[in-house]
This record gives sequence, structure tokens and C-alpha cells, in this order.
Amino acid sequence: MKSDKTDNNREKRDYRYLKLLHMRYGTIRKASEEIINLNAILNLPKGTEHFLSDIHGEYESFIHILKNASGVIKSKIDMVFEHTLPESERKSLATLIYYPEEKLEIIKEDIEDLDEWYTLTLHRLIEVCKVSASKYTRSVVRKALPEGFGYIIDELLHSQDYEMDKNEYYKQIVETIIKIGRADAFIIAMSNLIQRLAIARLHIIGDIYDRGPGAPIIMDTLMNHHSVDIQWGNHDIEWMGASFGSMACIANVIRLSSKFDNMNTIEGEYGISVRPLAIFAMEAYAEDDCEQFIPRHIDVTEYSKHDEKLISKIHKAITIIQFKLEGQVIKRHPEYKMEGRLLLDKIDYDKGTIIIDGKEYELVDKNFPTIDPENPYELTDEELEVMERLRTAFMTSERLKKHMYFMCERGSIYNSYNSNLMFHGCIPMTPSGNFATVDIFGKKLRGKKLFDEIDRKVRQGMKVKNGTSEHSDVEDLLWYLWCGPKSPLFGKDKITTFEQYFIDEPKLHIEKKNPYYANVEKRDICIKILKEFGLSPAMSHIINGHVP
Repeated sequence: MKSDKTDNNREKRDYRYLKLLHMRYGTIRKASEEIINLNAILNLPKGTEHFLSDIHGEYESFIHILKNASGVIKSKIDMVFEHTLPESERKSLATLIYYPEEKLEIIKEDIEDLDEWYTLTLHRLIEVCKVSASKYTRSVVRKALPEGFGYIIDELLHSQDYEMDKNEYYKQIVETIIKIGRADAFIIAMSNLIQRLAIARLHIIGDIYDRGPGAPIIMDTLMNHHSVDIQWGNHDIEWMGASFGSMACIANVIRLSSKFDNMNTIEGEYGISVRPLAIFAMEAYAEDDCEQFIPRHIDVTEYSKHDEKLISKIHKAITIIQFKLEGQVIKRHPEYKMEGRLLLDKIDYDKGTIIIDGKEYELVDKNFPTIDPENPYELTDEELEVMERLRTAFMTSERLKKHMYFMCERGSIYNSYNSNLMFHGCIPMTPSGNFATVDIFGKKLRGKKLFDEIDRKVRQGMKVKNGTSEHSDVEDLLWYLWCGPKSPLFGKDKITTFEQYFIDEPKLHIEKKNPYYANVEKRDICIKILKEFGLSPAMSHIINGHVP
């Protein structure tokens, strides 16, 4: 009887699978073709995966690494020409592939017989491209071929040395490309194709934003990439929170931009005006030199003293606003257990000192014209108006919105891909190596369930359009993920922003890493983590970033 029931269940399951196959492929012939194709693909060499983390707006370095695929292209050139070309020529060919337009301009100034150089170079590029394409099906390569040269490149890539009867055919293709003046365009197209084929999948393990000036350029590049995924970093989630309307995240974004002299990302790239903040800062801190807030990277030979003073005042104004807004979030959420970050009410504003852990410290900056000692976490009317205007500007920036939706669409808090477990920061742990429990909207979660719930809440929040209470809670969650003590993206016990600005005591600046970072050095902990996420420890790796 039990056997009959089991057989019946199996038949129902098989029928459902057959229905799905029919919907997708229609006929037995088409389904069989796909089965043959997929089995063949499984026997192809594994494509190269490229892992990058903590880019932090350094777009020039990012673009260079992307173009050379961290040495993958040079290794393919060496594979093909190690015994036939000297190192200097192999390096020159690599540079041509990385930067074809620029290298062509240099070469054409020095080469006497340009046609001969074109012929040699085209043949060399074809050989490198063949090796780069060898890990892909012909169908995949065809889809990657550049418009205008697709048919020609397809023919050249699949030419064989033993096809003697076609030698003249392939020779004429190359000669005609040169004769009609299309060699430069063809070299550029081939170089771009090699760059694309060098990497089968690009993984960004977090922190695209902050510090450097080029995060928007990096995001534009990623949006045009053929195969990419992103694991959110705490700096990325901070920008997601800002675009979502979290005032605490907005304040952090502006503070870091002013700290690293990078306001152009906000104003120039995203069209978000900070003029209301600048006017407020110049008035509120008119008599303050804001010496502790002079931005990094400012070259006084390039900036007038007025510009330096303005940015410093903006920097201090938004920093004080940030501490107030963060205090409000912490008070709304006692489950965050961040009361230790409530420091504005620990200041003696008359003496210019602060009490931390029972000890009194002198402040290096004692001027707080916008703080009411009786209500230190309350924004002034002027500060509130500034933040409301900034909130509207962040939420209505079309380019920022486009980038953040891409971040949400292609991003996640973790990813399992080809037996690699990828995440930016850590899996919150206790010193003994157990997964730490975190309160997410009243749910006590840890390990994979914690990650899945955070991922779900972030995506849910990004879809909310109105200002409901749920919307506000998700805003606060995004801020917590930026700097919370058990945030898997932050990975430290506290963020010591206040101490670094206002207290000259290095021991107070220390941010202790989550126990994960010590535990993950142990084999049994790694096995435990991989099993938690459903991966085989025998063939899997843990890859995380958070290291600039």
C-alpha cells in the first residue's frame, strides 16, 4: 500500500516536471537538444571569475584592473607567444589590448611600415582571442561579437591552421581590413572582445562608494558589464539608505564626501545641491575655524582658503547633524543595543569635557553652537529644514535612483556561486564560534536566516514608495547595517566617529572586529559556515571583502 502511494506521488511529480519542460521547449526534440547542449557545456573548462572588493570610488584603478583582468590577459598572451615573441613585444601587445585607442596613437608615430605592423598585430590578436574564446560555446562568443565586425571575427576565430584551401580566404580578410582603412577600428573591436572574454563573471564583494571620486563612473561601467553581481558593503548600504530617504544615512554620506573632499560625487555626478547646507554652515559656524574638519586630500595650491573654510564648515555642520540623527535612531531602537553611542548628552558644554566609561576627557573642539544641552539630539529648525531639502534631493536624483535600483537588482547581502560563498563583512559570531543572534524587527535570527531576512527587508524597503512606519523602520535598518555592532556588513563592535573628531586619545578610536575574523581562521568554523549556507566544505570557498 505504501509503495503504491509512493509511486503515485512520484508520477505526479514527474508529470509536473514534464509540464514545465513542455512549456519551455514544446517538443521532445527541443528538450533533447537542450539536454545535449547542457551536458556538453558542463565539460567546457570553467570560465575565469574575477573578484574585486573595496573599490571606494577609485575608478581609474578599477577600470585598469577590469581592462587587464588582474593579469589574466597577459597570461593568455604568454601562453600563446612565450616561445615566439620577446617579453617586450608581449607587454606591448598586452598594453594595446588594455588601451587600444591610446596605444594606437603612440605606435603610429613610431612605426615606419604601418601595413606590416597591422598584419602582424591582427594575426596576433586573433590568436589571443581564440584562446580567450576557448572556454565558451560558439553561441556565447557570437553574442559577444562587436557590431559591424561580428561575421568577420567569427570567421577568423574558427579558422584552422590545417585548412590549407582557405588560407587565401583568411589572408584576404586581413588584407582587405587594412586596405580599406578599418584596421584601427578592427583592433579596437578585437581588444574589447578579448577584454570581455577574459572574464566569465565579475563579482564585486562590496564597498563601491565613498572616499574616491568615481563611484558613479564605476556604477555606469558595472551596468554595462555582461555578467556581474554585487555583494553589498556597508558603504553601499549607506548610499542605498540615503537614496531611500534615511536622514542618518544622508548625513553620513555628506560627512564622508566632505571629509575626503569629494562633494563633486554628490553635486556634480548626482545633481544633489548642498547649497542649503552650505548657507546654514556659513551662518551657524561663522566664528568657528573648524580646524578639526579640514578635508583630507585638499591641496592648498589648488584651493583658495575660502573654499577650504567652506568645506570645513560644511563638514562640521553635517557631522553634528549626523550625531543628532543617529541618537534619534538609537533611541527609537533599543534592540540595537547602541546606547554607548549616545555621547552628546555626556558632554559638559561649559567645561568642554565628556565622560566616557566613567572617565573624563577634554574635547579638542568645544564649540557646539547648534546643540541644546537640555535636548542635545534635537535638530534646530534650521537643521531640520536643511535635512528635509537634502532628503528630497537624494530621493529624486534620477541617476542615483537608477544606480541604487541596479545595486538592488544585481546585489545581495550574500551570494553562492560556483561553490563560492561571498559576502562583504562577516557572519556575526560569539567568541566561542557560535552564530550571534540579531534582532530584526522582533525576530531573533542568526546565520543564514539572518542574512536571508536582511536581504528580504532591504528589497522590500526599496520598493516602498510612501512614508509608512514600515518605511521608517527599513530606513533605520539600513543605517544599522552601515555601522551597527552586529551588522554583517560592518563587522565591528562600534563606530568611533565622535571620538576620532573630538577626543585626542587613540585607545578610544579603536573599533574591535567581530569574533568572526578570528574564528574564520579555524577549519571547523569554515566548515560550519559552509554547511550553514548549504555548500559542500570539500569543494567550496568563503570569499569576503571589507579590506581596503
